[in-house]
Amino acid sequence: MKKGIVSLGIISITLLCIYCSRPLDFSHEALSGGAYYTSYNFSKDAFGVQGDDLSREQSRLFQAGNFLFRTNWVEAPASVNSLDGIGPLFNANSCGSCHFKDGRAAPPDEPGGSPFGLLWRIHTGIQEENGAPGEHPIYGSQIQDHALPDIQAEASVRITYDTLHFTYPDGTPYTLFMPQYTLQDPGYKDLDPGYTLAPRIAPQVAGLGLLDNIPEQAILDNEDIEDKDGDGISGKANYVWDQVNKGMSLGRFGWKANQPSILQQNAGAFNGDMGLTTSLFPEEEYSAYQKARNPKKRSGGEPEVSDEQLARITLYVKTLAIPAKRNIDEPLYAAGRALFYEIGCEACHTASFTTGTTDSIETLNGQIIYPYSDLLLHDMGEGLADGRPDFKASGREWRTAPLWGIGLIKTVNKHTRLLHDGRARNIEQAILWHAGEAEQSKTDFTELSAEEREALIFFVESL
Repeated sequence: MKKGIVSLGIISITLLCIYCSRPLDFSHEALSGGAYYTSYNFSKDAFGVQGDDLSREQSRLFQAGNFLFRTNWVEAPASVNSLDGIGPLFNANSCGSCHFKDGRAAPPDEPGGSPFGLLWRIHTGIQEENGAPGEHPIYGSQIQDHALPDIQAEASVRITYDTLHFTYPDGTPYTLFMPQYTLQDPGYKDLDPGYTLAPRIAPQVAGLGLLDNIPEQAILDNEDIEDKDGDGISGKANYVWDQVNKGMSLGRFGWKANQPSILQQNAGAFNGDMGLTTSLFPEEEYSAYQKARNPKKRSGGEPEVSDEQLARITLYVKTLAIPAKRNIDEPLYAAGRALFYEIGCEACHTASFTTGTTDSIETLNGQIIYPYSDLLLHDMGEGLADGRPDFKASGREWRTAPLWGIGLIKTVNKHTRLLHDGRARNIEQAILWHAGEAEQSKTDFTELSAEEREALIFFVESL
C-alpha cells in the first residue's frame, strides 16, 4: 500500500466497500446502538446506561439485575440466604469485580498484583466429542485463585513481560510486550507438562443484547472458510454446546465465540468464576480430588442462583446501551474511517448489522447497529495464539472483538489495555499484534505515514 492514499481533507460521507462492492451509508452512524440503545453519556458511567423505552416491568428488572451484578456474594450460610453460596473455589465475588462499572478489566501492573478480571483457562489440546475443550482432572477448566477461608485455592499466576522492539518503515520506533505466565503455589497437585494456561480478560458488557439479536444468517453470510474471494480473510462461525437446547448452536460471545447466548454466558460465569450453581450448571467445578482434600460443602441452595436471579441479571446485561460515536464531524475522523476501509480492517470488523425481529424485548428488534465485528473466528497468527481449541475454534483463532465503545475504556476503567489478555497498552499496539489473516492489514498500517496512523487511531477511538 502506498503512503498518501487518503487526503486529510474532505472525505465523502458515502464510501464504496472494496471487498463487497456495495455502497455504505453512514447517515446514521453516530447511533452505534440504534434508536433505543445508543447512549450520549460519555462519563465514567458510560457502559452502565439503561436502554430507552423499556416497559415499567423491564425497567424494574433492569434495576434488580443491576443490584445483583454489583453485589458481593458471600459464604453460606449467611443472613441473606439469597446471596450466599460462593465457592468453595472462585475467581471473583461479584460480576462487577471483573466488569467494573460494566467495563473492561486489565492485567495487574506489577508481576505479583491481584488479577481481578483476568483468569486462566487450562487446556490439553484434546477436545471432547462435541468439541468442548478437555478439562484437567483436578483443576477443571480454569485456575481459581481464591477460596473460602479454610479451603485451599488452586494456584496463583505470575505475569512478566518480554519487551520487543520494532521500527516502522518511516523510522519511528515502537514497542510490544509479550506476556509470560508462571503457575505458582499449586494447591492440590502440579499441572502435568501437557497442560497449558490460556489467559482471558473480562471485556465490557454494553451492547450485548443487540449482538444477541443479529440474525444467524446475517452472521453466516460473512463466512468464507475457504477464502473463495482470495482476499486472505476466511471468517468461520463457531458452533458450540447450547445447554438450554441440548444441542449445538451458533457461538456469539466470549473471546472464541464459545457461548451461544447471554443467559449461558452468565450462568457459566456464575459457575466457573464464582463457584455458584444454576439450573443450567447445577454442579460446582470442584473435582473429586479436591472434595477429598476439603470435604466440607457449604451449599447456598439448589441451585444457589435462582432462575429468577439469573433472568434478572441477563435482562440487565441484555439491555445495556452502547455509547454513541464521537467526533464524527471532525476531518480526522473521516480520514481515519477511509483508511480503515482502505487497508481492509472492515473485512473482519464489519461495521453494521440490522438486528432481528423476534426478541421479546421489542426495542432490541429492527435496529441498525455499528458494532464493528463480524462475530466470526479468524486466525490471528502465532503471536496471539494460546493453543487452546474451543469447539470449532483452533488455538490460533479468535472472534473478532467489537470495537464500539473502545475509546471510552480509559474514561470508565482508567486504562487502555486491549486484546484477550490485556497485553496491548493501547489501540496502536493492538493493531500491531495482528497477524495471520490480518497480516496484510497490519503491514499496510505500518506503511502509513505518521499522520495517517494518527487519523486511523482517532477514528477507532471515536467508535
